[in-house]
Amino acid sequence: MKYLKLSALALALAITAVGCETKNDQSDKIAELEQKLARLEASQPVPTNVSSVEAADPSSLGAFQFKEMEYDFGTIDEGKVVEHLFNFTNNGQAPLVISNITASCGCTSPDWTKTPIKPGDEGFVKVVFNSTAKTGTQAPTVTIQANTSPNVTRLRLKGNVTPRLTGANPSQLGPVKK
Repeated sequence: MKYLKLSALALALAITAVGCETKNDQSDKIAELEQKLARLEASQPVPTNVSSVEAADPSSLGAFQFKEMEYDFGTIDEGKVVEHLFNFTNNGQAPLVISNITASCGCTSPDWTKTPIKPGDEGFVKVVFNSTAKTGTQAPTVTIQANTSPNVTRLRLKGNVTPRLTGANPSQLGPVKK
C-alpha cells in the first residue's frame, strides 16, 4: 500500500510538472506516465501480512458521476481566461465530501461545492484557466480528494493557446514601403 501511495504521488508530481508546459505531445506523455505507473504498481510485491487494511464500507462513501471529466476549450488567444463548470451527481450511499482540490499549475484555479453533497444531489467543480504567458497546447488538470473510491479524481481542460503578437503595431503588419 505504501508503494501504491508513493507511485500515486510520483504520478501526481509528474503530471504537475507537465500540466502547463507547451508541448504538442502532452497527452501522449501523460498516457506514458500512467502506463509507467501501472507497470510500477504491478511489479511491487503484494503485502501478505497486512491485517489493518479493510475494504471501505460502501455505505460510508460518496461517488462522483461527472457528466464530463475533460473539457476542450478549443483555440483561444493568449491572455484569455477560460472558465468551465464540471457538474456531478453523488451516486454514493453517503454524503460526498470534497476535502481538497489542487491545480496542476498556477495558471489554473479551482472552486467547488464546499458543503457535503447528499446522495442523489448535485455539486460542481469550477475550473478557471488563465492563458497569460501560456502558448501552444495546454492540458491543465485539477486533482480532487474526496470520500470516494478511489479517493482521487482528476478533471482536465485542454486546448490550444495562440500567442499574441508582441512589439508590432497592427497597422504596420504586411509589406513595408520604403
